[in-house]
Amino acid sequence: MTSSSLQERVAAKLLADCGATLTDFQPLLGGHSGLTYRATTSTGDVVIKAVPEGQRSIGRHDMLRQAHILQALAGTEVPVPRVVVVDEIEPAWFAMEFVAGESLEPVLDDPAVDPVLAANRMRRAAAVLPRLHEVDLATIAGLADPLTPADELERWAKTLGAVPPELIVGADRLLELLRSDIPEPIEPTLVHGDYRLGNIISDGLEPVALIDWEIWSAGDPRVELGWFLVFADGSNFPGVGREVTGLPSAEELVALYTGAGPALPELNWFDALGRLKMAAIMGHNLRRHREGRHHDPDQEKLPDTINRLIETGTALLRP
Repeated sequence: MTSSSLQERVAAKLLADCGATLTDFQPLLGGHSGLTYRATTSTGDVVIKAVPEGQRSIGRHDMLRQAHILQALAGTEVPVPRVVVVDEIEPAWFAMEFVAGESLEPVLDDPAVDPVLAANRMRRAAAVLPRLHEVDLATIAGLADPLTPADELERWAKTLGAVPPELIVGADRLLELLRSDIPEPIEPTLVHGDYRLGNIISDGLEPVALIDWEIWSAGDPRVELGWFLVFADGSNFPGVGREVTGLPSAEELVALYTGAGPALPELNWFDALGRLKMAAIMGHNLRRHREGRHHDPDQEKLPDTINRLIETGTALLRP
């Protein structure tokens, strides 16, 4: 839908359901799932997440699914924005409260962030993650069957398979190693799917809102932890990121996550899976750029990082 028609729908719905008058409506940049706007109203600011015109609520554009999980987590210890209103008429959209704070990805964001702040926020994120994984899955209506480690691997193998081999040299060997020794699943949990500091709004050190829920599922919590660890080491991103002095080690972050609980088995496999996933995503983005589907010269910086992720992932699993 056009921004003007969406704005009209938002204004009418907020007035009818909340008694709020819309006074400003501006796009928020940086997201990749649907359309995102900041709406100023007579009762406070809200964030609008909307399905693009011509699309339906499916896949990464499924705003109704995102609204559903946020509503399901309301009242839990997981910090999420409060959903204000949902409009199920296609193209669907929902409004959630605007949460004041800051999100940062220390090894990737430009300009550089304070390393002490980054390290402490990363520690808090690791300590808060168990809140998400402790949510009772029975309280979430319509939940699909949990994804096993094998399911996750094949999901990303498909993405990898769509990337020209010359952009992901060595990925076939990493995929072979992952397939050769797939861990047995452990008790499934709620999984955000993209848990990292860039998707956490913090007030000082404390996480106040976990955002960007487009790929949540039930699954193996080690998949989430392995992905989080990819962003704790700037050496994973040569050419596009930076190494940040003082960031906690993977061992420290895992210890903060497990607390006094039992050790998590076979974490190296999930660490390697996280690197494969990132290599597949970056390879896909680079392919789209080179094919002219999404022109972005910065994508030409990715080959060194893709190679590094594949090489280090392979090293984690090599006999």
